[in-house]
Amino acid sequence: MSAALSVWVKGVGLWAPGAADWHAFCEIVAGRDAPGTEGRPMADVLPPNERRRAPESVLLAAAVAGQAVRMSGLEAAALPCVFASAHGDQAITDYMCATLADTPTELSPTKFHNSVHNAPAGYWTIATHCHASSSAVSGGETTFGAGLLEAATLAVADDRDVLLASYDIAGVGPLGEMTATTGPFAIALVLSPRADATAVRLDITPSPGNSGSQPTGDAWLDSVAASNPSAQAIPLAHALALARSTALRVAAARELDIHVDVELAA
Repeated sequence: MSAALSVWVKGVGLWAPGAADWHAFCEIVAGRDAPGTEGRPMADVLPPNERRRAPESVLLAAAVAGQAVRMSGLEAAALPCVFASAHGDQAITDYMCATLADTPTELSPTKFHNSVHNAPAGYWTIATHCHASSSAVSGGETTFGAGLLEAATLAVADDRDVLLASYDIAGVGPLGEMTATTGPFAIALVLSPRADATAVRLDITPSPGNSGSQPTGDAWLDSVAASNPSAQAIPLAHALALARSTALRVAAARELDIHVDVELAA
């Protein structure tokens, strides 16, 4: 077995139907509140003009990334970042396919600009004046695990704190039928390679095979997890919210899992 990649979680951000931020998610998981009604993600790191024209995928990614960085107390401008999404902005992809098929001369330049897979990373790095490395990862249904492995590897290899944001929006049209992504979800983690007595440690080890989904036993959590590839993060988010040491397996590619030991601060 490979040696584990050990990283410490210094910040968390989350947006789900019913939970507009990490604090709300923790309250629901602890049984102190019920899922609520949320509006658009609050991507306040973006300038007002950018927020108005940004698509849902960008707002989701920027909202959770902003939450995680604020919790970490670090400077966004100095953080390398990994943005992971299984399908990108499915609504824009559906629009572009339909428009190109029917009225190609009416294609919106703004929507075309926002259609590229690394658009959220671009919005984030411009808004935060980040000159550190950024990457956009896609791994289909295993995207969250692939992004987590990429971010942890980068943190350990370069000995730097790294921001991970994983997000997907609901599919529409024929693409939505193919992807079966029925709701939006996003999560962000700031990972540090340096021991922190106040932070949760993740020991991440690649492992052959795919273990499948791991239900939490909570109806709301499991419905969110089933609705979105990035929501494969739900078991890990559940453990972090409850401050619970546990062992998880997360699919990171076909026939490859990552074994994640969640170890609480002493």
